[in-house]
Amino acid sequence: MKYGHFDDDSREYVITNPKTPYPWINYLGNEDFFSLTSNTGGGYTFYKDAKFRRLTRYRYNNVPVDDGGKYFYIKEGDTVWSPGWKPVKTDLDSYECRHGMSYTKFKSSKNGVQAEVLQFIPLGFWGEIQKVSLTDNATETKKLKLFSFIEWALWNAEDDMTNFQRNFSTGEVEIEDSVIYHKTEFKERRNHYSFFSVNEDIKGFDTDRESFLGLYNGFDAPEVVTDGKPKNTVAHGWSPIASHYIELELKPGESKDYIFMLGYVEVAADDKWESKSIINKKPAKAMIEKLNTVQKVEAAFNELRTYWDNLLGKINIQSGDDKLDRMVNIWNQYQCMVTFNMSRSASFFESGIGRGMGFRDSNQDLIGFVHQIPERARERIIDIASTQFEDGSCYHQYQPLTKIGNAAIGGDFNDDPLWLILSTTEYIKETGDFTLLDEMVPFDNDVSKAKSHFEHLKVSFYHVVNNLGPHQLPLIGRADWNDCLNLNCFSNDPNESFQTTGNKKGETAESLMIAGLFVVYGKEFVKLCRQIGKENEASVAENHVNNMIEAVKNHGWDGDWYLRAYDYYGKKIGSNENEEGKIFIESQGWCSMAEIGKEEGLVEKSLNSVKEHLDCEYGIVLNSPAFTKYYIEYGEISTYPAGYKENGGIFCHNNPWIMIGETMIGRGDAAYDYYTKIAPSFLEEISELHKVEPYVYCQMIAGKEAFKPGEAKNSWLSGTASWNFYAITQYILGVKPDYNGLTINPCIPEKWDGFKMTRKFRGATYNIEVVNPKHISKGVEKIIVNGTTIHSNIVPILEENKTHEIVVIMG
Repeated sequence: MKYGHFDDDSREYVITNPKTPYPWINYLGNEDFFSLTSNTGGGYTFYKDAKFRRLTRYRYNNVPVDDGGKYFYIKEGDTVWSPGWKPVKTDLDSYECRHGMSYTKFKSSKNGVQAEVLQFIPLGFWGEIQKVSLTDNATETKKLKLFSFIEWALWNAEDDMTNFQRNFSTGEVEIEDSVIYHKTEFKERRNHYSFFSVNEDIKGFDTDRESFLGLYNGFDAPEVVTDGKPKNTVAHGWSPIASHYIELELKPGESKDYIFMLGYVEVAADDKWESKSIINKKPAKAMIEKLNTVQKVEAAFNELRTYWDNLLGKINIQSGDDKLDRMVNIWNQYQCMVTFNMSRSASFFESGIGRGMGFRDSNQDLIGFVHQIPERARERIIDIASTQFEDGSCYHQYQPLTKIGNAAIGGDFNDDPLWLILSTTEYIKETGDFTLLDEMVPFDNDVSKAKSHFEHLKVSFYHVVNNLGPHQLPLIGRADWNDCLNLNCFSNDPNESFQTTGNKKGETAESLMIAGLFVVYGKEFVKLCRQIGKENEASVAENHVNNMIEAVKNHGWDGDWYLRAYDYYGKKIGSNENEEGKIFIESQGWCSMAEIGKEEGLVEKSLNSVKEHLDCEYGIVLNSPAFTKYYIEYGEISTYPAGYKENGGIFCHNNPWIMIGETMIGRGDAAYDYYTKIAPSFLEEISELHKVEPYVYCQMIAGKEAFKPGEAKNSWLSGTASWNFYAITQYILGVKPDYNGLTINPCIPEKWDGFKMTRKFRGATYNIEVVNPKHISKGVEKIIVNGTTIHSNIVPILEENKTHEIVVIMG
């Protein structure tokens, strides 16, 4: 069942039924100021860090789900309704929610009154705009009452949800004209406040939540709205909110527009006050002045649209399949940008409190957006590397506000360092900017320990070399990419975290996933060394890579597939010898991508085993058979019910590794089939089962052994976004940046006649047409560049500021 449709021309998903199977959300904001909004007006807003600078409150795991947000109530007589359907849930005569590129539009109607709400965050602006337009489409004059509503969070979202003995006594506001200011804790240690304004004289306001709602009412029936009159309350302690009250009269055909602004202000310590206890409102008033008319708002919105035109103009394909084109051209790139901004911090599945920016996550996310904003990618790489330790190990995460690493969810994840090689080499290939390698970058954010970024790559590489186990395979440490495979934990206490508890010394448990990863990015490190003239470094590193290849062949092959790991006791994991969890996806993906044993047929056998044992209707499951009991020596992975998350679920993040592996042996049909099984636009027709948004990837789809196979969870913030974009554009469509040009080597379904791609690269535009006359999956017969045939599948770096015509003949 579908709940809406794609509008590709407008780059919007149009939701026409508000009762989606789960809240379908969008992200507003591009740099410092962000907001989440659901298709019924739920969500919250924050500055930089969803933990430390949350402006509005949101209650996760609520009943009903997605209660609380930025709401408007329209009252006509005894009828009360909301443009986003919730929270009132009055039956509407029409409803539409359009999620676009960093904006959302609501358009609904009731009894001849049409309401439109445009939500967006202007570029470079620390405020969110809601433009509300009300129109009388009836034949009689309409007298309406409009109430706005937000609920302030007390800045630190974790403290906000726990420290009630303090927080029920701290809330403070000021009201001046049509602006409600939230100034909790401003008089002591804070240099920031927020405000909620409207560009209209108001007839009243409320700032005390219990007075506005009535103590025993919900958001659906606030006492103030039901009674039709404000109480002009001023919050002292308790729970502060902001609600404006406007009365209006509309003649038939008449419209009125209102500009609401939710803003954030920082002031200098010596400039906090206008007078005793009265905050300095000058910065807020200046912000309001910038966008206090419809004309100013429309100009800012057009600027935002142009910004996204430019971002999405870097890669564009024409394949003949609308579902593929909209994923590559619009939604996958959009999700990659959102995931770059958020990492795994704030979604409707991530509270924004615990995880912050992940070291591993942020490096992987970079491969999905580096072509769009390389200058910010460079900054992100340095931020990530600055949290690394001198031995190459890393903090597993850092908070975006401070950029300082923390071990809140553990450390010693031994795959972490290698991802820095991925992000750095992909950045340099895209930009040609080798100066990054000479940048002096701190260790552990200590500038006195700064060394060149190349040294960070070197210690990343050698962290694996210096941490090998009994089989000369990499020690897994706390865990590898799969945080739930905890081979040194041995936890019997349900109050312990698997990621922070370690009861055994980790000197035996080894990871085949890290082994494959090391070969892939070890080769990249070697290639980079040679590119910059460090031949001796390259030769020594190459020996270590070759040794790892031999270790995998000798100790990592189980006969038909690659082992997953060796546990603390030196026993095999992911082996036919095991009762459960005989085969895992991660090692099949990475060892296939590394082409370990390809010439002996190991890669093909491994991928055939994936098809036989792991593939299902909805994607490739992580392991099979799923675990049905708790294996204390395996940790969290065996705690999930069969078919969910890491225990036999379709963990979409790792499916692209198999797609890429299939392209290594030229099986384009298999690679593309796997792609379509998890690409959201291909799943729109089963939205009732899939549940989450049909325009962005999710982390997990319930696997074949689950109670409800095909049901998805954890949408938006997932490495799935970047890896699927990387797999489809660089390996299936096969247009891949390299140090000296664009490598073009497609691996597509045999039935395809070809495709077209526009690729902006190093200041030039490459119009690429791939022709497949013999209907093969892989193989390039010749490439014609601006009318001249070249004898290589690497198109050289061409003249900047010009458009170049590239014809690729497969054969």
